[in-house]
Amino acid sequence: MNKKQENFEASNYRAWHLSSSSHEAISTEFEWSMLRFQQAFERWVMQLAGVTGMGELSYIEAVIIHIIRMHDRPKSATDIARQLNRDDIPNIQYCLRKLVKAGFCERIKDRSRKTAAYRVTARGRKLTENYADLRRRILMDQSKNIDRVDEKLDEVNKMISMMTGLYDEAGRITATYNPATEKNGD
Repeated sequence: MNKKQENFEASNYRAWHLSSSSHEAISTEFEWSMLRFQQAFERWVMQLAGVTGMGELSYIEAVIIHIIRMHDRPKSATDIARQLNRDDIPNIQYCLRKLVKAGFCERIKDRSRKTAAYRVTARGRKLTENYADLRRRILMDQSKNIDRVDEKLDEVNKMISMMTGLYDEAGRITATYNPATEKNGD
């Protein structure tokens, strides 16, 4: 263990009920960083949506309209759920109904699909273009000044993808976990 790790371990993890080792402390910091990032990201999406004419949308609706627009191909509720790593299809369907009612997208029946799919309307296309343009001017222009930003983002993307798999697997294990079968030292 190097000096930096020792200092981190000595000063931080003993105060956390979630951490009894430096690995647990670093993992807990990762989780808290992700929570803070999510909140900052949600505020950013909502601010940008409001400025670009989509202020009536909730955060998840603003995200879903961009998923529908992705690759300019219609998406089903299941496709959207897969992209978001969600399993609450009824909530996604509710958001889709709201997007249709607001005129951002339309429900279509595709002959090759057994279920309905959704595509953006002309209004939805214009507003998502406005969103993309302003995002490019504000966020992308700032972030490109970070040293080796694309390389760093690629590395973070890969790590978060792996961690997503670990959390999903831990969730599956927890769903069938029986504390009564665990040896308890208390």
